[in-house]
Amino acid sequence: VQLQASGGGLVQPGGSLRLSCAASGISASIYDMGWYRQAPGKLRELVARITSGGKINYADSVLGRFAIDRVNAKDTVYLQMNRLKPEDTAVYYCNAYRIAPRENYWGQGTQVTVSS
Repeated sequence: VQLQASGGGLVQPGGSLRLSCAASGISASIYDMGWYRQAPGKLRELVARITSGGKINYADSVLGRFAIDRVNAKDTVYLQMNRLKPEDTAVYYCNAYRIAPRENYWGQGTQVTVSS
């Protein structure tokens, strides 16, 4: 199983990025897919998650700025990030999870740096 995250980079405050996570070895449609991030010296935190049924939730800090969506036919999940702030700087990780049977997979991470 592989989760290949891409789309990170350096962007100025107020800018946008779109992250992609392509899953292979699994049928992503039956998994809850999420984006997490980890800044230096901080714990990994949930950014956004979309369940296999399409239910979405966001961290309060990104609500109204970020949007998660999935294209099941491509086994891919996206994170559109708008109005980026320096505090959004982190390594962003893709996650695939299901509860029965319990499976939990992580991608390799993609760096997002918001700086002028």
